[in-house]
Amino acid sequence: MTDVSSFQPLFPEERVLHALIDKASVLATKSRALLAKDRGPVAAALAPLLRSMNSYYSNKIEGQHTTPASIERALETHYSHDSDERGRQFAAIAHIRAEEALKAKWRDLRAEALFDTDKVTLIHRLFFESLPAESRATSEHQQIVPGALRDRMVKVGNHLAPPAELIPDLLREWSTRYTRIKGSELQLIATACSHQRLAWVHPFIDGNGRVCRLHSHLTLHALGLTDGLWSPLRGFARTHDEYYARLAAADQRRRNDLDGRGNLSQEELVRFVHYFLDCCLDQVDFMLGMLAFDGIRSRLRDLLVYLDANPWQVGSERSVVKPDKALLALEAVALLRPLSRAEFSRILGESDATSRRITRSLLDFGILQSATHRDPLSFALPLKSLRFVFPRLWPEVDAD
Repeated sequence: MTDVSSFQPLFPEERVLHALIDKASVLATKSRALLAKDRGPVAAALAPLLRSMNSYYSNKIEGQHTTPASIERALETHYSHDSDERGRQFAAIAHIRAEEALKAKWRDLRAEALFDTDKVTLIHRLFFESLPAESRATSEHQQIVPGALRDRMVKVGNHLAPPAELIPDLLREWSTRYTRIKGSELQLIATACSHQRLAWVHPFIDGNGRVCRLHSHLTLHALGLTDGLWSPLRGFARTHDEYYARLAAADQRRRNDLDGRGNLSQEELVRFVHYFLDCCLDQVDFMLGMLAFDGIRSRLRDLLVYLDANPWQVGSERSVVKPDKALLALEAVALLRPLSRAEFSRILGESDATSRRITRSLLDFGILQSATHRDPLSFALPLKSLRFVFPRLWPEVDAD
């Protein structure tokens, strides 16, 4: 019989926690080292890009992703005439908008506050409210009501989700268990456990995977470990077969007396947590390498050399870059602060006419941005710059 004890254990027993705590401690230490780096404006330029990337990878796991360039066009409200592609663009934008809104709304909340059932339903509501009405339907043409718990039985793979009438009680049990866990390492483990157990409950008729992933991403942010610089979503997508396999394995019933004391397998839950933490560590290690000062400087030089060797038309003139002169100025904008056009020109050390052409060329390419001719020049990361400045961060950009 299914009841609120059916998805126990919600958290591993102390006897099997030691290796998980050690791994969570390494993750917390490395994450804080990443956040402690003097990153300057480059971090601000990465934030909107990584929101798009998170959206791309979460939807890719669902098999409903579009291309990075198509997401960029959708952000500029240029939607495809093809209905299927347009629907994927809507899903991408819905994820981006929900993440952006919730980070702002919950910026002062502690991580334990996110294990509230209202927070889970709000994620679902904001995502699906961002979709047009015609996109709020399951593949079986069932209507999706934003934020509404499901009212019927569903089966996901081999997992028969619990009866709909039990969902409120299950979510309260889920919330009560994870809310009271304190300490960053234990909360990291709780975030992983809660991801799997929320997927087990399958509280919504559709969108459960997206809600689970966005909830985990936002909880890691609330723990003060991401600052928008990394997310496990990229790791899940790059190992999506293992992601699904680990989720499903943790749905299995307890095997024997050594496999915990609950209805479900503690051993498989622990394996899922290890997988979750490994994905996080992989992403943090990658970004630690990407944000190393010497690495950024050399990659900016590579970009400028490429642009210099491949001039393009900027209005009625050809682009001018001059890598040796432009590098120091661009580096200052990327790693220190926005610069006025006069400051940028002084660093370039060229004539006024040449400085204007270099500035105009970099603005046209998109590595610099400025709201008006009077506003400072700030650093930006157009998709076409990624293969130079942050190679391998979003490999699908190159394929696109």
